[in-house]
Amino acid sequence: MYGSWSGRRTRAWAVAAGAVLLLASCSSDDGKGGKPAVTQQPKDNDPYWVNPDGNAARQVAAYRKDGDDKNAELIKKIADQPVGEWIGPDNPEAEAKGYTEAAAKADRDALLVLYNIPHRDCGQFSKGGAADGNAYRAWVDQVAAGIGDRRATVILEPDAVLHLVDSCTPQEFHEERFDLLKGAVERLKQQPNTKVYLDAGNAGWSQPDALFDPLRRAGIDRADGFAVNVSNFYPTAASKEFGQKLSAKVGGKHFVIDTSRNGNGPYTGGDPKENWCNPPGRALGEAPTTDTGNPLVDAYLWVKRPGESDGDCRGGPKAGEWWPEYALGLARATN
Repeated sequence: MYGSWSGRRTRAWAVAAGAVLLLASCSSDDGKGGKPAVTQQPKDNDPYWVNPDGNAARQVAAYRKDGDDKNAELIKKIADQPVGEWIGPDNPEAEAKGYTEAAAKADRDALLVLYNIPHRDCGQFSKGGAADGNAYRAWVDQVAAGIGDRRATVILEPDAVLHLVDSCTPQEFHEERFDLLKGAVERLKQQPNTKVYLDAGNAGWSQPDALFDPLRRAGIDRADGFAVNVSNFYPTAASKEFGQKLSAKVGGKHFVIDTSRNGNGPYTGGDPKENWCNPPGRALGEAPTTDTGNPLVDAYLWVKRPGESDGDCRGGPKAGEWWPEYALGLARATN
């Protein structure tokens, strides 16, 4: 249901070994040769890298080039913030290396999302994933090699644990998935400066007790913690409460919250089964920061990239494709 790389091409700069030199210390031009489209946030409370060549930054530059300063400033609300870089299936080592080298050059940490588990998304807009367990292990190994000793925070496999307990993933794949997730945590933690947060669903999940043992079997003990509300819309307060309950059951592990689109909470109109997909009237949430005021909450992050489609529902493009109209809606609704 996430698909933040599905349907989009991997940019050449993320694949080419030397391309990070173009991105590391400067931001995208505004389209007029003037001020940069984006800048890095202060490191003390937001250590994550802002991609100067992301979709939102490009949109800002395009609006400025057309003289549309009003919409440029709206999209800049997104472009100025660090967002997750979702690693694609084809060139994982080169992508991970490109992102982490660019982040290191800017003296920031990379935020990466791994979403390639076999049988992911149970046939929805982002169905697919690695061909089998061996392909997935090789893919994770390449991601880890690409990260090297640079600083990175990895959000591991949105929905993968939740779908083991909501009857979405067939029982025949459960044991393999636990093994793959645990193995991914262990492999990524071999990198000296990599933090790993295993996805643990959202505050809308009605049976949190059912998640404790699956998280344990998926390797939460070796991870730095878990992530909640990825690509979802539940308010930060509800996500904190949900995360604290999970933490108490999994050894006091810390967690991070995806606040990318939760400014107005979840959508309650229409078919409840479709309210996760490009819901109208949503807003950006709290800006990414490690200054959360809660000792268990390591960071508010924008894991889902605001402005990228959840899927071809409600008039949206394919999952993961940039949708400027939706991005503008998020920005306009944000205080």
